[in-house]
Amino acid sequence: MDCPSEEQMIRMKLETYTQVKYLDFDIPNRKLEVYHLDAIEEIRSSIAELKFNETLQGTEEAEPPVMEDQSKQKKILWWVLGINFGFFVIEMTTGWISSSMGLIADSLDMLADSIVYALSLFAVGGAIARKKKVAKFSGYFQMALATLGFMEVLRRFFTESETPLFQWMIIVSIFALLGNLISLWLINKAKSKEAHMQASAIFTSNDIIVNGGVILAGTLVYFLDSKWPDLVIGAIVFTFVMQGAIKILKLSK
Repeated sequence: MDCPSEEQMIRMKLETYTQVKYLDFDIPNRKLEVYHLDAIEEIRSSIAELKFNETLQGTEEAEPPVMEDQSKQKKILWWVLGINFGFFVIEMTTGWISSSMGLIADSLDMLADSIVYALSLFAVGGAIARKKKVAKFSGYFQMALATLGFMEVLRRFFTESETPLFQWMIIVSIFALLGNLISLWLINKAKSKEAHMQASAIFTSNDIIVNGGVILAGTLVYFLDSKWPDLVIGAIVFTFVMQGAIKILKLSK
């Protein structure tokens, strides 16, 4: 599991099994411990449908671990959700004003994070049907935006278009970087070993890299007086957004 959406895909697959009592994800090492009562073949079959190249390492009798403070985790995730969605609005707006595809693409990456965090917060056992509907709508919406972004990148590539305002690219991305650094600090402050918190830290770390890419693109736009760095970083980030949309759509199946 390399991002929260993959964890959610597994959770949604196994939520319907009353025999499943607890799921313990180890995101960095791509391991999952399932605490359950019987139904081992059904559980294995459901996980296999996701095609994560899974292997069963063994089974043994064990008691589920004690749950951590969920209220504290939810409070942190609400803050992270708010930061991500806020910068989605800011970067989308300033991206169009400054004609920067890098900022627009980064804003969609922030939106993708917001969707996954929202699904995690609103995902409760009895709401699986509603959750799948939200996932399907969010996935298609994100995919449509990414497609429009690719089309705009191609249009600017093959036609004469203005050079983006590098000042906006650099300044807004620096603030977005600070927002993600605060999010990562909040997540790490919780010192949680829960999978969704670990996944959130990985997701936010990836966002920091994207922010750095947009800052670099803005710097190159300034020195080269060219639109190409912005188009390149925009296309790369739109690819990540499209991949995220596909993963979110898998949640609705």
